[in-house]
Amino acid sequence: MDSPSLPPAQPAASPLPYDDQRPASIADRSATRLAREQQVGRRPGTLTVREGSLTPRLFLLSYDEQHCTEQEYTTYDELLADFQSHPELRHWIDVRGYNDLTLIQRFIDDFQLHPLQMEDVLNDHERAKVDVFDDNRLFLVSRMTEFTTLLEVDDDQLSLFTGPNYVITFQDDYNDCLDPVRHRIRSGFSQIKRKPPLYLAYAITDVVLDNYYPTMAAIGDYIEKLENRILEDRPDRRVLNRILRVKKDIVRFRQLVFPEREKIAEILRQPDEVVSEEMKMYFRDCYDHAIQALELAETYRESVSSLVDLFMSNQSNRMNEVMKVLTIISSIFIPLSFVAGVYGMNFSRENPDGTINRLNMPELYSPWGYLSVLALMALMVVGQLYYFYRKGWLTNR
Repeated sequence: MDSPSLPPAQPAASPLPYDDQRPASIADRSATRLAREQQVGRRPGTLTVREGSLTPRLFLLSYDEQHCTEQEYTTYDELLADFQSHPELRHWIDVRGYNDLTLIQRFIDDFQLHPLQMEDVLNDHERAKVDVFDDNRLFLVSRMTEFTTLLEVDDDQLSLFTGPNYVITFQDDYNDCLDPVRHRIRSGFSQIKRKPPLYLAYAITDVVLDNYYPTMAAIGDYIEKLENRILEDRPDRRVLNRILRVKKDIVRFRQLVFPEREKIAEILRQPDEVVSEEMKMYFRDCYDHAIQALELAETYRESVSSLVDLFMSNQSNRMNEVMKVLTIISSIFIPLSFVAGVYGMNFSRENPDGTINRLNMPELYSPWGYLSVLALMALMVVGQLYYFYRKGWLTNR
């Protein structure tokens, strides 16, 4: 049977005017907090666009077992026309950017999406979860993570809707971690092209979970660098601040991964008419990945806690070294100060009647008295240093 004809592959689109825009920094917690406060008291299902959202970019990837075509569209009507003209194909509609409520409303109307779920899409701070439509379609929310050069965990929300022959994804950034899935679809021997659309949803979820490992690996490398810094150098307060920041990021990362595990567990509990037994086998693999990511997060959290103890121990050792040096110096100068104090007392050797009191520092009139006292003091210093050395106080023994 001849395969259906597909539109020719489109050349790479030239940079669009909004390519130079940048998403709002997720590190800005105050912006997210303000967005949440503005939601208080609003009617459920009210759609609002977060300030700083990007202009939407629309992508359609259509495929069957033999062919694949991919195109970026400038208008929603063109995308919808191509989607509806090939009902025999499977489609991945990828929307990047939320800053168009009219577009969002058209998706709700054309694909029968629930406003409450679309509200979760636009809020962009939802925890990972899964909802089931009345017609057994799924709505999934995942968190994509990255450990940035600013030494913090950056996360983006990925929202996914499944349908009979399509998957729709929404995200508020132009860049993501889903390129491996796209490359697999473009290749000629991918299981994605032979499986139902729910398998594409699994593949996307699996790549999001797999991307947690580079994030944790980057955190682990940074923890190792901090440990070497503590052991090899003389760390200052800034090192402790970085340790505490990494600890906070690990806790936050765990808060992102834990709902992912619960989401996949909920998928595995769905009846077979929603998620087939074959697909549950694949999602069990995702569940294992989520468990491993959680275990890594726990391991790194313990490592960071031990780094704090190591830093405090290092600081205590440095303080002990300083106190040891000061104690040795004080021990050396205490007897010297005693000798100098004794010979600094102004007792006259001659009595008022002219007689000589021989008990009042006879060394004062000795021609070798001054040099003798200096020699005695030097001998005392040498003797003390030798004693300290024999005791191991001048070394690390």
